[in-house]
Amino acid sequence: MSGKGLILDKVSITLDGRVLVAVTHHVAPGEVLTLMGPSGSGKSTLLAYIGGFLDPAFKGTGRVIADGVELTGLKPEERHAGILFQDALLFPHMTVAGNLLFAMPPQVGPRAMRAAMAEAALEEVGMAGLGGRDPDTLSGGQKARVALARVLLSAPRTLLLDEPFSKLDAGLRQQMRVLVFSSARKKGLPTILVTHDEADAVAAGGPIIRIGEDQ
Repeated sequence: MSGKGLILDKVSITLDGRVLVAVTHHVAPGEVLTLMGPSGSGKSTLLAYIGGFLDPAFKGTGRVIADGVELTGLKPEERHAGILFQDALLFPHMTVAGNLLFAMPPQVGPRAMRAAMAEAALEEVGMAGLGGRDPDTLSGGQKARVALARVLLSAPRTLLLDEPFSKLDAGLRQQMRVLVFSSARKKGLPTILVTHDEADAVAAGGPIIRIGEDQ
């Protein structure tokens, strides 16, 4: 397997001795691997294992390697796994720009450079000029766009998508699919999408692993 991208090497997640997820796969830069299955089948546990926040009730084994760095021995904050959930989870006490600035790695340049990067990121997701807004004044679709901009600014090694489109209406859902997947390709981010929506999988355009459907 190539060292570029995300490597899941014999990753297995069990609960009370029952295997929920067993995956060996190489996700290339910019590729989206879709993990499908019914609710409760354990799809999101794979993302939790990669991100380093797997519930202690589950047991995870196997190696996760992103761009040549093995993540499984690192603390969650050292793994640089960018995650999008169903909810945008924006900080309500910060402006839109404040949310983005908070996500940037500390080694990014001086304040003016950081502010310019935040504005450029907002422009990329169709939110130009809205950095001063209170997140509570945004629509659901706008919040989703800000959440995407924030995660991209965090310099992630990989992008993990936990049903991020499920709470959007049909029109917005398709817009966000295009935006998220095109952003992943543009940034060269190996991406894992967890969903139970076939349309999400089709839009992702990558390989699909189905779990839990025969259980």
